[in-house]
Amino acid sequence: MLAKIGRICLKTVIWALVILIVLLLVFDRLVQFRMDDADLTKYFHKQGLEAHIGYYKARGREVRYIRVGDDTNATILFIHGAPSSLSYWRGYLSDSALLKRATIYALDRPGYGYSGLARPLPEIAAQAAVIRPILDSLHQTHHPIIVVGVSYGAPIASRLAMDYPQLVDGLVLTAPALAPGQERVFWFTYMIEHPLIHWVVPRMFQSANQEKIHHKEELTKMLPLWPHIHVPVAYLQGANDELVFTSNADFAREHLKNASSLDIQMIPGRGHLIAFSEKPRIRKAILDILDKCKK
Repeated sequence: MLAKIGRICLKTVIWALVILIVLLLVFDRLVQFRMDDADLTKYFHKQGLEAHIGYYKARGREVRYIRVGDDTNATILFIHGAPSSLSYWRGYLSDSALLKRATIYALDRPGYGYSGLARPLPEIAAQAAVIRPILDSLHQTHHPIIVVGVSYGAPIASRLAMDYPQLVDGLVLTAPALAPGQERVFWFTYMIEHPLIHWVVPRMFQSANQEKIHHKEELTKMLPLWPHIHVPVAYLQGANDELVFTSNADFAREHLKNASSLDIQMIPGRGHLIAFSEKPRIRKAILDILDKCKK
């Protein structure tokens, strides 16, 4: 009798583990926040737009990017945060006011989307180096080049301007995590890295967690480089942002003294996700920076 009960218990445990693994795999697929090439193509086709989706290799990494529009007078490059993918920007990539002024690019940062999901590259300088080939390809004929970064994408946009000043003509930083240690770190951040827990975490969160752990160190490395930014900068953040502390605005005022212009907008009543809730304001900031670059 005891042996029979034991066998039933063992089968129950095995089935529970199987169901758990299946649920985790399903959860991982549901929370990737990415669209494949076919879905992206369909999305833009419905908007009456043709999107070019491509891949390139840099420093041993394969990177997916998207291009919409054919205006050779200017370029806008969007860099997403963490966790996310280039599809985060699809509303901007299909924005008619922006497309009238520029060709628009976005990419999956290393570790996200279809650029090596769950294989992060926490070093900000290395991420900027991987992104550089897109800007290199536009250097001769598509100026001005405006780089837009949100959250964790903002310091990468800034690093591009620091390391490759000839390739960046203006910056738009939205909800930007710029100051070392001035962002929320969750109690479970370091726990996630334990081998018994790490494998059950959705892959894009694995990448985001690695970036979170190294972010203060990486931003500290950038401290001596902020005087290298001489282009116009727009800074937009929700006044109620609880993920990236609003003290980042003071950091920007102190460290972007050599920017040709600095427009800081703290938006009342808004939190971290202003890319969606404040799209008209961000669009205007991008167009304003374009105007400044063309004077």
